Amino acid sequence: MNLRVHQPDRELAASNGAAPSERPSWRRRALAWGVHCYTALGLLAAAWMAVLIVQGGPDSFRFALMLMIFATAVDATDGTLARAVGVKKVLPGFDGAKLDDLIDFVTYTCLPLLLVWRADLLPGMQACWLIVPLLASAYGFSQVEAKTADGYFLGFPSYWNVVAFYLYVLRLPVWATILLLVLPALLTLVPSRYLYPTRPGRWNWLANALGASWTCLLAWIVWRLPTDQPPGEETLWPAVVSLVYPVYYLTASWAITVRYWRRG
Repeated sequence: MNLRVHQPDRELAASNGAAPSERPSWRRRALAWGVHCYTALGLLAAAWMAVLIVQGGPDSFRFALMLMIFATAVDATDGTLARAVGVKKVLPGFDGAKLDDLIDFVTYTCLPLLLVWRADLLPGMQACWLIVPLLASAYGFSQVEAKTADGYFLGFPSYWNVVAFYLYVLRLPVWATILLLVLPALLTLVPSRYLYPTRPGRWNWLANALGASWTCLLAWIVWRLPTDQPPGEETLWPAVVSLVYPVYYLTASWAITVRYWRRG
């Protein structure tokens, strides 16, 4: 049974020019909390990832990468569920976007960079380069306009989980590893637009469709990773083939950015 607002609340709403509204039913509130709990699964995955990364070893890194893919899948779908349920209207006192950002900073930035360090992809003092993407990501997450009103990320969107995956599987030279950490970090400071696949839009729809297939391919590659030694030839070429999607994503994003810049 819906509970109506008390008389003082009605008078306050009337004085503010707003129509009084009924309190959402317990079913809608339960659904809204269910969506927030679904988002929080990313936090549970992050805790498990941290344990695995600290534990170290090929098998632990393999499962950590699986959990990164899982956390990314949750992040890619919880916004759609939140909009469908209308969580902002049903639970106005709880900010799911803040919860989402907290989890994203951990799963997209902190833990991927920790994996790069723990897997010794930057030996010795070279690991100090990891501070650059860490600070750049903190800057990006703190931007008020990190996401534009027309459905784009503004600046490189801290996909350090993707960077960590390719660095781990491809085993690039140290100079190339540093380049792939520093260059995207610098692009975080540039007000360029990047596709936001889960938002409406023709380009975003295509990126979302291609991204689903790409995610399945990454999951298959991680599943094939050896459990007792670093990645080898059996996953090298599939990983190279999977680079088609990141190349498309960046090319489309930069093309859109150039179009916006030309318009002034």
